[in-house]
Amino acid sequence: MQLEVKTMAELSEKNITPDFLYWVGSAGSFDDRAKKITRAFVKVLNYANVSFGVLGVEESTSGDVAKRAGNEFLFQMQALANIEVMNSYNIKKIITTCPHSFNILKNEYHDLGGNYEVNHHTEFILDLIDSKKITISQNSIEDVMTYHDPCYLGRGNNIYNQPREIIKRLSKNFIEMPRNKRNSLCCGAGGAQMFKEAEKGNAEINIVRTQEALDTKSKIIVTGCPFCNTMMTDGVKNINEGAAFVKDIAEVVAESLI
Repeated sequence: MQLEVKTMAELSEKNITPDFLYWVGSAGSFDDRAKKITRAFVKVLNYANVSFGVLGVEESTSGDVAKRAGNEFLFQMQALANIEVMNSYNIKKIITTCPHSFNILKNEYHDLGGNYEVNHHTEFILDLIDSKKITISQNSIEDVMTYHDPCYLGRGNNIYNQPREIIKRLSKNFIEMPRNKRNSLCCGAGGAQMFKEAEKGNAEINIVRTQEALDTKSKIIVTGCPFCNTMMTDGVKNINEGAAFVKDIAEVVAESLI
């Protein structure tokens, strides 16, 4: 299936205002593994004939890492630049595959003049399924699956049920990790921690969390964040490479479209 993606600039030249902006995020734009998540979600959007555009080269970092690292000045510079671009295209609704972008666009941009309706892709995909805009193969995945809650999606924005509902429709073999939902353990990447070395003598958080996932005997570890995907994938490689596959919710849905 050939993917169709237009930039907001291209659509604007044709006087087209799409219903949604797909905010790709830094990981989804530059990281080779996360690009697969981006392509999977675009496949879902194309399948459902969703009217959307991307900013392309006009999209800068959301500023999340700068803010979490304590550089408020840099965050505001980055956010204001993004808001100026998005408002120039009269953007009202945003979808993103990154919980970090989702959280900051939804909860912190409005103080700087960026007022948008922001959806995480797990919410959006479930709406597409419920409205019958996409059809998935029910119970088509026989492998045991577990789900890791991204911090900014779960505890940060109380989104727990939507991704689980999607997974349960795809497979009857869904097993929760003992620490889940509000009590879930972080993957270790949030708050700019992804770019720091682990302290000597302490177990790396992503290794601890990945072991919890592998203890469920799951063959597929599902998450909804490109950073969580990286941390859990690295965890599997460290503990027992090949023991499980780490996939984003967009990927398992894209693979199950009928």
